Amino acid sequence: MAYDFENRLVVGVSSRALFDLTYENTIYESDGVEAYCRYQIEHEEDILRPGPGFPLIKALLNLNNLPEQEGRVEVIIMSRNSPDSSLRVFKAIEHYGLNITRAVLASGASLAPYLSAFKTDLFLSAYEDDVQSAIDSNIAAGIICTDGLHTYDCDHQIRQIRVAFDGDAVLFSDESEQIYQEYGLEAFEENERRNANNPLKAGPFAKFLRTLSELQKDFTTEEAPIRTALVTTRCAPAHERVIRTLRAWDVRIDEVFFLGGIRKKDVLQAFGAHIFFDDQSVHTVPASEVVPAARVPYKKKVPFDELEEEPDTS
Repeated sequence: MAYDFENRLVVGVSSRALFDLTYENTIYESDGVEAYCRYQIEHEEDILRPGPGFPLIKALLNLNNLPEQEGRVEVIIMSRNSPDSSLRVFKAIEHYGLNITRAVLASGASLAPYLSAFKTDLFLSAYEDDVQSAIDSNIAAGIICTDGLHTYDCDHQIRQIRVAFDGDAVLFSDESEQIYQEYGLEAFEENERRNANNPLKAGPFAKFLRTLSELQKDFTTEEAPIRTALVTTRCAPAHERVIRTLRAWDVRIDEVFFLGGIRKKDVLQAFGAHIFFDDQSVHTVPASEVVPAARVPYKKKVPFDELEEEPDTS
């Protein structure tokens, strides 16, 4: 019987998101792909250091060790590397004891077609084009910050995974965000007050939040191995619509922070996030100094003149 991804949390992660390939990437950017591949092959026995996505991936895989959770999480390496230059990554996976057995090695080709093929729930990469393609395909994805925190304790056992989300353009659609950008704060607050009883439309991470919420239902609040937080610049009176939306979705968010202009970095550090998703680099870059962070690009809008005309059936 073929392996089935149903009822599993499937996470795709690139090699640069999982391991620290900062130096290797400079070789690729300055000297090209052949020099990069040659370096990786020559240094196959040099174990890579953990990267920004390492703590989250390790903790997610450890969920499989919990009672009645075996096989609940599947992590797949999804990389533009060639097979020949990828042995170093697999040696690092083995060294750190990560139970990752599946991989997509595309040799420079786009990874977008394979995200749906592997039923991916979340995709983490440092390569913006692949993340943009994932978002455009309605898959939760983030461009992980590789220039921030670089000290990750590979031996630290995370007892509770902490995932933090921004609201607008991440958990929710960007419709309200667009009103703020075009007409300002007063118009935004009036729109949210007027629509307080109308749930916000789902954003790119709504499905992922629902998946986490379903997993949390297997545990009591005190014993849950995952804790989530909404960290948003919204504040009263724009708070009510958020709370009513989460209630309408019947999803669980453990902590909510309506910051109203307070910087997110300090709150995220206090929360102890193992990953933070936000649509603006003005938030993700400072946050990445203290916690792993990933930027969520906006879904590309198809120009009107590029839409196919409806066939004339008259």
